[in-house]
Amino acid sequence: MKADPFAQLKLLDVQELDSRQDQLRHRLSTLPQIAELKELTAQRRTVEDRAADARILVDDLTREQKRSDADVEQVKARRKRDQDRMDQGLITNPKDLERMQSELVSLERRISELEDIELEVMEKLEEAQGDLDGFTRQLAEYDEKIAAATSTRDEAAAEIEQQLAEAAAKRQQAADGMPEDLMTLYTRLREQKGGVGAAALRARSCGGCSLQLNSSELADIAKTPSDEVLRCEECNRILVRTSESGI
Repeated sequence: MKADPFAQLKLLDVQELDSRQDQLRHRLSTLPQIAELKELTAQRRTVEDRAADARILVDDLTREQKRSDADVEQVKARRKRDQDRMDQGLITNPKDLERMQSELVSLERRISELEDIELEVMEKLEEAQGDLDGFTRQLAEYDEKIAAATSTRDEAAAEIEQQLAEAAAKRQQAADGMPEDLMTLYTRLREQKGGVGAAALRARSCGGCSLQLNSSELADIAKTPSDEVLRCEECNRILVRTSESGI
């Protein structure tokens, strides 16, 4: 393949700008805030799951407390009703009176038992609510951290994207008017060679694979017409002669 020596030199500019864009894309995809956000999101999800469990427990205990309250009030109402009947002298039969008094004793005992249960439920509910409140505070803290990391990431990404746009514009300008066959070869090699399709022959070595050329090889290159597109024998990349090639 033949190409104007100036076009070959411009190809190095294209390569430099392509490499610059590759570096910027890598920076964009590996911003430290991305890993930080991933970790924060995972940690928040764990706390969110624990908060959900705590919320279920609080709801269950709240219902249980209401039932306990209702049970206590029901027995207290029954005790009051029986006490009122006795105080009003509505129970005149001695046996009925004795039975009523015995029942009041049982009711007092039952009320004490139910109040103990009620207190135990209240203590559990207070503890569960405390846990839920703690998880809620943690979630708020994670939300603040995530918001801050997101803002920092977006600012850094915007800066890199601006640099990418500038590099893309310069690359477009550098590639304008380049021979189509040369660009086709370059693009194919770039895909095959990890992003580097063309390299400068500088200080007697290939800039793509660092192969050091001997005197005989350099002499052969010196005899090759300047418009001949050279390829590195080691890495097969386009090898562009420059004023620093050493030939």
